[in-house]
Amino acid sequence: MKIFAELVGRGHEGIYFASDAASGLQAIIGVHSTVLGPALGGVRIRDYASSDEALLDVLRLSEGMTYKAAAASLPLGGGKAVIVGDPTRVKTEALLEAYGRAVEQLGGTYVTAEDVGTTVEDLLVVATQTEHVTGLPVSDGGSGDPSPATARGVRAAMRATSDHVWGTTDLGNRRVAIQGVGKVGIELLALLEQEGCTVSVADVDEERAETAALRYGAQLVHADEILSQPCDILAPCALGGVLNDRTIPELRCAAIVGSANNQLRGTGAAERIADAGIAYTPDFIANAGGIINIAEELRPMGYSGDRARAEVERIFDTTSHILARAKHQGITPRTAAVAFAEERLNAQGAG
Repeated sequence: MKIFAELVGRGHEGIYFASDAASGLQAIIGVHSTVLGPALGGVRIRDYASSDEALLDVLRLSEGMTYKAAAASLPLGGGKAVIVGDPTRVKTEALLEAYGRAVEQLGGTYVTAEDVGTTVEDLLVVATQTEHVTGLPVSDGGSGDPSPATARGVRAAMRATSDHVWGTTDLGNRRVAIQGVGKVGIELLALLEQEGCTVSVADVDEERAETAALRYGAQLVHADEILSQPCDILAPCALGGVLNDRTIPELRCAAIVGSANNQLRGTGAAERIADAGIAYTPDFIANAGGIINIAEELRPMGYSGDRARAEVERIFDTTSHILARAKHQGITPRTAAVAFAEERLNAQGAG
């Protein structure tokens, strides 16, 4: 990979590599932007196929966090970290402590949080080595697991998208296909069941998908078939890159609103979705509930669940604005969302 070309092309301020022989830590921390504030982003533990794949994930995810924070009007920049390895095998207290020391060395430029492969309990271990950590358990003064807030934000985005497509915010009787019923997907499933939606679910972990389907009365679909499932709204809630040259022609939905980061893969993916007549709500708009919830921890008065929930619901207004702007200007929602975020970044930079 041409590392510096990627850095310059995406506008990253820095990439930091950390290792610790004793614990086996192999980590990459990406700081995309600190224009609006410290770079906040979770730490993902994943068994990457190569170091290039891990680095590319950091680059994409940290860039997305910048846009997510900016579009949500938060005083935060964008960052992300990955630890290479299968979390069921490499995650130990010593490894998490070593990671915490790596975060501490950045002096607050990067603030870490939970992500795929980590838990709020893991963050308590990280917090023994650095103060630059958010998303701690509520019992320890933090905001807790951000997954419920992320799911509520996705629901708010779905309501706004429904209003844009069908002229109503009512999700009752809509058919929704959820790809991935992990921490966010299962929370979203519970919310949509309350809304009266007809939901189909799939997950690469077949047992997890079956359990979720039985618990909430959802239709169980094979993981290879969920993206082509006939539905009103497709909700990608697993890993990124699922909307690409191969899958876009197979889509049978009217709208896409999900929690997965970096859903689009390949040049022109957003345009192909628009050409297919599908309303796409950009991932970093729809899934901002988690970072909005976590940002409440950083307020001088401390965390307030009521205030956080009210702020998460504002994703409805942001989604409505993005979709209306895209329609008015004849551009894709992705282009409209990026422009919206960059306007705030540029205004702060000019100031």
